[in-house]
Amino acid sequence: MSSSETSQTVEATVRHVPRYGVFMGIGVVLGIIAAGILTFTGSFEESQALDVVYPAGQVFGFLLLWTVPIGLALGGVVALILERTGRRHDRVVRVGRETIVEAD
Repeated sequence: MSSSETSQTVEATVRHVPRYGVFMGIGVVLGIIAAGILTFTGSFEESQALDVVYPAGQVFGFLLLWTVPIGLALGGVVALILERTGRRHDRVVRVGRETIVEAD
C-alpha cells in the first residue's frame, strides 16, 4: 500500500455561535413556569357563558398552549440576537490542512 500526503495552509473563521436548542429549551421551561404561575394566581370562578368551573389542571393545560410556543420563539430570538452581536468577535486564523490518500 502506498499513500500520498498533501499539506497546505488555509484560512478559517472562528465563530462563537450559541446553541439554539439550549436557548429554545430554556424558553420552553420558562413558558412552563409562567403557565404554572398564571394558573396558581388566577381565580377559578364560574364561567359566565357556560356555567362551568374549570379545574386547575385544565387551566394549566390551556395556558401551556400559549406560553410554551411563546417561550420557544423568544428563546430563538435571544439566540439570534446573541449570534448577531457575536459576529463582531469573529477572527480569522491560519490552519494546516492535510490530505492523506491511500491506494489499495
